[in-house]
Order: sequence, then structure tokens, then C-alpha cells
Amino acid sequence: MIKRLRLKFICINMVIVTTMLLVIFGMVLHFTKSNLEAQSIGTLQSAMDNRYALLKPPGEKNNQVRLPCFYVSVSPLGEVLAATGGYFDLSDQEELNAIITQALTAQEDMGVLRTYRLRYLRRTTPFGLAMVFVDMSSELNTLRNLVKNCVFVSLLSFSAFLGLSVLLSRWATAPVEKAWKQQKQFVADASHELKTPLTVITTNAELLTDGSCGEGQKAACASGILAMSHQMRRLVESLLDLARADNGTSKMEFTRLNFSELLTDAALPFEPVYFEKGLTLETEIEQNLFVHGSASHLRQVAEILLDNGAKYSTPEGTVYLRAQRKGSHILFSVASPGQAISHEDLKNIFKRFYRIDKARTMGGSYGLGLPIAQAIVEAHGGKIWAESSEGINTFFVQLNAL
Repeated sequence: MIKRLRLKFICINMVIVTTMLLVIFGMVLHFTKSNLEAQSIGTLQSAMDNRYALLKPPGEKNNQVRLPCFYVSVSPLGEVLAATGGYFDLSDQEELNAIITQALTAQEDMGVLRTYRLRYLRRTTPFGLAMVFVDMSSELNTLRNLVKNCVFVSLLSFSAFLGLSVLLSRWATAPVEKAWKQQKQFVADASHELKTPLTVITTNAELLTDGSCGEGQKAACASGILAMSHQMRRLVESLLDLARADNGTSKMEFTRLNFSELLTDAALPFEPVYFEKGLTLETEIEQNLFVHGSASHLRQVAEILLDNGAKYSTPEGTVYLRAQRKGSHILFSVASPGQAISHEDLKNIFKRFYRIDKARTMGGSYGLGLPIAQAIVEAHGGKIWAESSEGINTFFVQLNAL
């Protein structure tokens, strides 16, 4: 898919570039040819009006472009009465007669004799015909060289733009490729997480249908099915939260919030949880911190971080919930003692289904809490990150203050 997308991107770019090059060089050739042709015709008309101007020396100043040309006067009987040309050798009568004959047999009074590389102008006078011929060698050579240069520049430009398009295609499709890989990984991880509880449910259901299963075993199977169903429900709800955040369809009603009161209220339900686990929860919340955001979603962020603190803190440890104003921002953090988080894990910890301890799945950890928190914080224009130092793991959230 990505390769096809890159190829399509390159093809579209090259079609646009090729069209532009053809149009540009076509216009250059057209206007150059028109200009050279106008100069040539101007020389013909000037020489026809004043044939003595042909005898002026080349170095004489003249505002008009002067091209090599010659004048011929032909009698009504077809005899050459005069042939004048300051730049041409008119001693070859045979060739001169051939040129005049070809010009006389032409239907137009002005045209081109391609055999001799000449442009002519014919005019009837009381004494016969007057004809002026101008050399087209310079005009044709100029056009030929221009075509060669255009072809060379076109090939060079095409190659350069092709290479640039390849690089741009990689740059342009990098986010798509990243999203595609994340989507495939997401589907694979979600399937893996759902597979375990489904296996347990299926096994317990098969045991329930077995006639040899006792009452006690049936109760255990039913309890296992119920537990796995709740676990799957939590997982599906987390997946839905992530999907809504990705699609921007999560219903966030932004209002002016007292963030200090929100954090205090979010921490209260966790005090008995921490007490049962032998942990201590300390809060240091600056008063009257206001933000613009969704109360339910920001509370969910606080609950996710506090829940992680309860799950992964060392026994009898103290978890600190802090919030204070830092300039134009509010910095909220949850710090807990625990096993140090490596630099690699700190970079990946907000990825979906990522768990430092792979054995935490059955404990209700799916590696989705922190990605959900990150999606909510980013939707509020804030930042979330983690740091680990001296046995203390701290999760920071930065929000815009009011």
C-alpha cells in the first residue's frame, strides 16, 4: 500500500513537472521563433523599401537588426535586371537563377525557401518584380541550439525533479506509513489481548456443558467467565476511548475549571485504595489553579496516573500528587517510588499496549491507560511525559493556565 502510494505521488509530481516544463519551453521556443521571424521580416521590408541600405557597411550604426540579405529585380520577361547584396556573393548565376525561379513559382508573396535557407519577399513594380531574400541560417541555428538546450535542460530538470520527488514521497508518506504500522500493530495487540480472556471463557463454558462437572467446579467456571467478561469489557471500553480520541469524536465539553478542586476530588477515592495496599498518598496542590478543559476527561487523566501509582509503587511507599502554577502553565505530577524505568521504556511507555512488565496483563493492565491519558492531554493542548530518577518515577502533565 505504501509503495503504491509513493509511486502514485511520484507519478503525479512528474506529470505536473513534465507539463510545466513542456509549457515553459514551448513558450520560450514560440516567442523566440516569433521574435526571430519578426526581425527577419522587418529586414525584408526595410530592404524592399530601400534597397540601397543593403550596401551600407556592417559597422554603420542602425537601430534595426540587419540580417544578411540581397535584392533582385526581374523584368516582365523573367530577365534579371539587377542583383544587389552587401553580404552575399552573387557571382554564381546558375544558383541565383534557381533561387529566383523557385521564388517566382511560389504562390505566396512572402515565404521560405528551405532548400537555400532563405526567406523572400516579392513585390510587383512598374518595371517588373522586385524580390528581397534574407538569410535564415542564423535564425535556424538559433532555434536548433535553443531546442538542444531545452532538451538538455528538460532532461536534467526531469532527473532532478524525479530524485526530489522520490525524497518528497518518502517524507510525505512517512506519517501515513507510521500510522499504517501503528494500526497493524494495534490490531495485532488488540487481538492478542482479547484472545486470552476469550480462551478462558471458552474453556470454562465447555466445562459447564460437561455433564461430569460438579457443582463446585461449575461455580468456579461461572466465576471465571464473569471475571474474564469484566476484563474484556474494560479492554473494549479502553479501545473505544482511544478510537474516539483518534477520530476526534470524544465528547469533550470545555469549560473554565478549578483544576485544584478537580485533583482533590479525584484523589479522595484513592485514599482507601492506597491504605489497603499499605501505601501513603500525599497531596501538594496549589489553590485556585484554573484551566479550560473537560472536567470528566481531565479527571480521567488524574485517575489513570493515580491508579498506576497504586499498582506499581514499592510496598509501604509514598506517592506524591503535586500541582502548581509555572508561568503561563500548570504542572501536575504523580511521583511514586518503584523500579527504575529505563530510557528506552520512557520513550515507549505511552505507546499502545506497551508494558514494561509483560506479566501485568492478567492484573488488569493492558498498556492503554497512558495512551488514553496522552490523547486527552494533547486534545487540551498540553504535554505529558515521564521521568525516572533515584528510584522515583514521576509522570508530568502540563496544561495551559487561565
